[in-house]
Amino acid sequence: MYLGLDLGTSGLKGVLIDDAQRVVAEASAPLSISRPAEGWAEQSPADWIAAAEAVLGHLSVHGLASVRGIGLSGQMHGAVLLSASDDVLRPCILWNDTRAHIEAAALDAKPKFRALTGNIVFPGFTAPKLKWVAKHEPQIFENVAKVLLPKDYLRLWLIGDHVSEMSDAAGTSWLECGERDWSDSLLAATGLSRAQMPRLVEGSAVSGVLRPLLAERFGMGAGVVVAGGAGDNAASGIGVGVVKSGQAFVSLGTSGVLFAAHEGYNPNADSAVHTFCHALPGTWHQMGVILAATDALNWFSRLAAVDPEVLTGALGNLQAPGKTRFLPYLGGERTPLNDAAIRGAFIGLEHATDRQGATRAVLEGVTFALRDCRDALASTGTRFDSLLAVGGGSRSDYWLQAIATALNIPVSLPVSGDFGGAFGAARLGMMADTGAGAEIAAPPAISRVIEPVLALKSAFNDGHARYRAAAKAIQGLT
Repeated sequence: MYLGLDLGTSGLKGVLIDDAQRVVAEASAPLSISRPAEGWAEQSPADWIAAAEAVLGHLSVHGLASVRGIGLSGQMHGAVLLSASDDVLRPCILWNDTRAHIEAAALDAKPKFRALTGNIVFPGFTAPKLKWVAKHEPQIFENVAKVLLPKDYLRLWLIGDHVSEMSDAAGTSWLECGERDWSDSLLAATGLSRAQMPRLVEGSAVSGVLRPLLAERFGMGAGVVVAGGAGDNAASGIGVGVVKSGQAFVSLGTSGVLFAAHEGYNPNADSAVHTFCHALPGTWHQMGVILAATDALNWFSRLAAVDPEVLTGALGNLQAPGKTRFLPYLGGERTPLNDAAIRGAFIGLEHATDRQGATRAVLEGVTFALRDCRDALASTGTRFDSLLAVGGGSRSDYWLQAIATALNIPVSLPVSGDFGGAFGAARLGMMADTGAGAEIAAPPAISRVIEPVLALKSAFNDGHARYRAAAKAIQGLT
């Protein structure tokens, strides 16, 4: 059997699969976020270990003696700062923390960062966080012996070594994504060196072996390998079989992602598209990322005091976009705006705007933000001819019809089951143990396909144009 552990922002999930890739058991443990100041988001790495212990404890009831490989998936960009004795020096600064926006802009102004990484230095990336710590917490910065990403701190607990892999490291602003190696020049620009970085392996390679103490504690045998794993979106790509050019998925989770696999390295940083290494050797992926997808719907749900599924379930058949527009920039935006300061808005509210109309506007706003991502990907030459939908928002047929119509592509829904980060991580654990590759990362069976509503294609094109005009109008307002 093979175990996948996915360290998310709101919880840690474990999935156990057999050698036929059937899910045998799963378990999860919740995590909370600390927000000590506006724009800040932190977690204690000790909470991740406690969550992993809880998940492994639950799964051990099913018997873990036949586990041969473990894979890791995790939230990206976080900064775990360790002393020479591996003590955590401060809480982890998370991916959605925007305190380092000034430092990010300063690094991004140095041409070598975009040239070498293929990406904008976004405020949520790891490198600007270290510049912020150097400025505001110099005593901590002086004692940093190692910088780890969240899932790689979990790996340190599992194998006792500092290791990362290409897909997660690509989101630090320190990795030369084309070369798949740390950049000494970029590290030096943030006052760091290669010695403070973990060693790198490919996501499907062996990063180490489970510590005997943990193997004995949770009923596993000797020699259980731990794969390099992947950042959460790359792991989801492995889970849904998006591993080759022309394949893509849309994730409607807290954030929204339009993810396309690529067999070549073709960055265009100016588009605000993320061009990262994939979890398999010699492959890359591109992502358009929006910071609020179901997060926007949940925000409106709280405002309306109605459950999100009740809101979306009352919408009926897809309608043309109305006068009311929603801009889902509740905490800034990445693709294509790269604007940490922009905030969301309703525009075109009128007496006739009712709860259903406002709900449609929220779903349309996220849909049009994803269309912006599609257009940004296209500017790099990336095209895809298949699109899978995953994440909690994919339970809304109305939303999927809107996406299919706005992007003018059928949207496929996998059969029931979780094919996300934990499942992809388990597949990587299998690859590390067996030496298998992309051939075992097959797409899931499709339960149904949501087709574009051709009669509304023109209306959605017009709606997107109005959305773009509104987005331009509010930039710079605070």
